[in-house]
Order: sequence, then structure tokens, then C-alpha cells
Amino acid sequence: MKAKHIHRITGWVVILTLLLFGATASIASEDAPDSPEKVVQNLQATLLQAMREGEQLDFTGRFELLAPVIDQSHDVDMIIKTILGATIWFDLDAEQQTLITDTFRELSIATYAGRFTEYNEEQFEIIEQRDLPRNQILVRSKLTKGDGGIVNFDYVLQQLSGQWRIVNILFDGVSDLAIKRSEYRAVLQRDSFSELIEMLKEKIVLAEQES
Repeated sequence: MKAKHIHRITGWVVILTLLLFGATASIASEDAPDSPEKVVQNLQATLLQAMREGEQLDFTGRFELLAPVIDQSHDVDMIIKTILGATIWFDLDAEQQTLITDTFRELSIATYAGRFTEYNEEQFEIIEQRDLPRNQILVRSKLTKGDGGIVNFDYVLQQLSGQWRIVNILFDGVSDLAIKRSEYRAVLQRDSFSELIEMLKEKIVLAEQES
């Protein structure tokens, strides 16, 4: 009887341990600092900070605030490679690859710094997260503006060295990646690599001027 009693207690201990471990693992998964939702939330929280501090921060201040967050949340290397396509990318030498990656990174940060400049009670909200093909994740969110208007921001993420990174953003259903792919490749076909770099640099200047 004593052996059966001990066996019964041991069985319950195992069950409780598994339940507790499962709950802990679930919570850890949801609250993981680099989960897709958390990556998007951290980005959006910093965008709101840049807007709230817009009066104190100039363009350079917002750029410096956003730069480390963009570096952590966006897979800039993958994005620019996808925009150009494998054929064009591998036709570039190492110096050109580095130049366009660095310039595109600067433009990406400058675009955020130039657009998110003032706060009028805007709020971001995560709507859902769902799986996509090729081991990617879609995080759907919306920005509610002070006047009640809504802008949908949907983020496509994939893992890089075990960390989730944004590889595309859809604004109200329009793919930013697709727009840039069409624009950048057109410049390369019509003009040259140097002209593409100059266009990106002009966009960086324009982002600061219009902020």
C-alpha cells in the first residue's frame, strides 16, 4: 500500500511539474525579447518616443534615437539584396555591395526620422501574428491617428541567427519592398549603379529637409 501511495504521489508530482514547465515555457515564448511581436512593439514604441520628443529633438536627434532600434529590428542586408535581386547583387563587387547597403541603411533610418516628427495622440496596436510560407511571420498592426484615421502597418519577419528581423513592411496593403524593387531596378537599367547611389543620397537629404 505504501509503495502504491508513493507511486501515486510521484505521478502527481510529474504531472504538476510538466504542467508548470509547459506554462512557464508558454509564457517565456510569448514574452521572449526577440519574438516577432516584441520586435515590432519595440520599434513602434521608439517611433512614438521620437514623435513625443519631436519638439526637443531635431532630425539628427531622432536619427540617433532610431538608428540602434532600426539596426536591431530590420534585416537591412536581406532587404537590399531582395530589392536588387540575386543577379544584380552578385554582379556588384564587394565595395559596391558595402556602399549600397550602408547608404540604404542610412536612408531607412532617415525616412523614419523624417516622418515620425510630432505627436498628436497617435497609438499603435498589434492586431495579430500569423505564420507565412518560408518560415516567415506576419505581424499585423495599426496606427490610430489623433483625428481617428487609421494606417495599417503589417510587418513580415524572418529569423537571422536565431533573432527575428523585419524584411518587409506593408502600408495599407502596399509592399514597401515591391515599390523599392521597381524603383531601384529601373534606375539601374536606365542609368547606372552610381546614379542609384546618388538617388538614395538625395532621398536622405530630402528626408531631413522635409522633417
